[in-house]
Amino acid sequence: MRTAPELRTAAILTAAGSGARLGHALPKALVPVAGDPIVLHAARRLCASRFDDRPIESLVVSAPAGHVEGFVRLLDGLPVRVTVVAGGPSRQASVAAALAAVPDDVDVVLVHDAARPFAPPALIERVVAAVAAGHEAVVPGLAVTDTIKRVGPTDDGGPAEGWPVLGTVDRATLRAVQTPQGFTRALLARAHAAAADDAADESLAASDDAGLVERLGLPVWVVPGDDDAAKITTRRDLAIAELTVDPSFPTER
Repeated sequence: MRTAPELRTAAILTAAGSGARLGHALPKALVPVAGDPIVLHAARRLCASRFDDRPIESLVVSAPAGHVEGFVRLLDGLPVRVTVVAGGPSRQASVAAALAAVPDDVDVVLVHDAARPFAPPALIERVVAAVAAGHEAVVPGLAVTDTIKRVGPTDDGGPAEGWPVLGTVDRATLRAVQTPQGFTRALLARAHAAAADDAADESLAASDDAGLVERLGLPVWVVPGDDDAAKITTRRDLAIAELTVDPSFPTER
């Protein structure tokens, strides 16, 4: 990998989800917040990030089937090269399709969920800096503040009946993981290749790319996350995003 001042960074933006839990007619990435689609907010913040004064050099976006051309038009005008690919049957498959479109000369690949549209540039830069420092797989994470109970099955098993508590988990060792996650290109490609047979089955596919690295038995490094990188999943999340979004955020920096 090149030295830090020479690193070439690309970002994959996963935006192919239906967003069924959001209860909206549009795919989640196209749902507007403060007048702009969620995916555009996420893309702008990726493009505003810098490492050693270098921006990301390309952005590959996975779009829902049938929306590729619409995404191309929507993202036209961003200050980086943008490629849009059709997403797959799982998040893992969508990332793999996007990774295949990342330019060959890239050293660091960020994988970011459009559902976290307000991840600030400082967070993105922190992840890239950790990869540049020698950590081949990096995730941002927030300390868990709730008390966490480990539960077991019941004889009748239904949610209405509840579950017995098996123990209280030490939350000091827990982190709620966010995106973007950062990887050396070589490691991310290796991790996806090793798990390619699972990508078509949502029940087997990994929920994040760091999980694929963990399957290889390799280390993943955690850097501090950011409250602004919250995920939009439900209508309540969308309402909170409308109240907290910074409308003055620049499209370039």
